[in-house]
Amino acid sequence: MKKLFIFVLISFSLLMTSCADNKTTGSGTGVYLLLDTSGTYTRELRKAQQIINYLLGTLGPGDSLVVARIDSGSFSEKDIVAKVTFDSRPSISNNQKKLFAQTVDKFVKSVRGSKYTDISGGLLQAIEYLNEVKVADKHVLIYSDLKEELPKGYVRSMNFTLDGFTVRALNVTKLRSDNVNPQEYLDRLEEWQSRVKHGGGEWIVINDMEREDALAL
Repeated sequence: MKKLFIFVLISFSLLMTSCADNKTTGSGTGVYLLLDTSGTYTRELRKAQQIINYLLGTLGPGDSLVVARIDSGSFSEKDIVAKVTFDSRPSISNNQKKLFAQTVDKFVKSVRGSKYTDISGGLLQAIEYLNEVKVADKHVLIYSDLKEELPKGYVRSMNFTLDGFTVRALNVTKLRSDNVNPQEYLDRLEEWQSRVKHGGGEWIVINDMEREDALAL
């Protein structure tokens, strides 16, 4: 009887440990898409809707999707355009996806270009959000030319904590100055790669959005 009690106690402890681990690590996939709204890059946002439509068709029950803008000061929830965690019931999930697409479409049609580009603040907000919803697979997509320009007085010299994160830079368009000096473009990519990898994250650059594996999560 004593052995049986010990066995039950051990089994219960293992079960509770497993539940605690699952609660900590979470489950499902979380995708946080940052859209650059600075200057002329707003012209690229129509293309970004194709990415969003792909994600809406790919993500399933329990997965989370967020679309947020990169503007002059992006470390704020006010820059979130749309966010959702998909329901397990197909009818509700389909309605969620339809509403999400409509919200993004309205944003793209009415967005005004921002003067500055706080990419770091947007990435920090993405990290905070995905950690809070406790998803197992964390993906941050940055749709931008990666040229960061901050308002006077803004400080973004902090390190990122990106263990378990995959960060993808999408549609990194070349600026006019890059044609004059291509090294500027290469330096931008190298700087962001260094910051992401230093924080423990995986860094991927995808400019050919027609690649079959372009958005494979």
